Amino acid sequence: MSVSDPIADMLTKMRNGAAAGKEMVTVPSSNLKLEIVRILKAEGYIKSYVKVGEIGLEKIDITLKYDEAENSVIHGLERRSKSGRRQYTGYKSMPRVFNGFGTLIVSTSKGVTTGKQAVDNRVGGEVICGVW
Repeated sequence: MSVSDPIADMLTKMRNGAAAGKEMVTVPSSNLKLEIVRILKAEGYIKSYVKVGEIGLEKIDITLKYDEAENSVIHGLERRSKSGRRQYTGYKSMPRVFNGFGTLIVSTSKGVTTGKQAVDNRVGGEVICGVW
């Protein structure tokens, strides 16, 4: 079975895993997915991630993060740019997530980065997703 949008599939697995109280979710690996989970780890939305498996069959094990009351740290995870409708933005018109309390993940010419770093570096790009 092939998935038409693997990034949306990864975000859905994380969203569903967090809603179900799962400790870990596993998704097929790609360089873009690794960059997205690296940013989610750096921003404090997930505990950890590790790439496992043999070449050609690699997967990413993502350990989800919960607060003291066992509520997920991820309250929302939204795919912005879809395969049918790509969303691009310049650094001057970078959208905000959850009134500035969330994190926007953007694919720029200088790599995958947060919306705030893209504005600081004065580069625009494709808006991948927002998390809060």
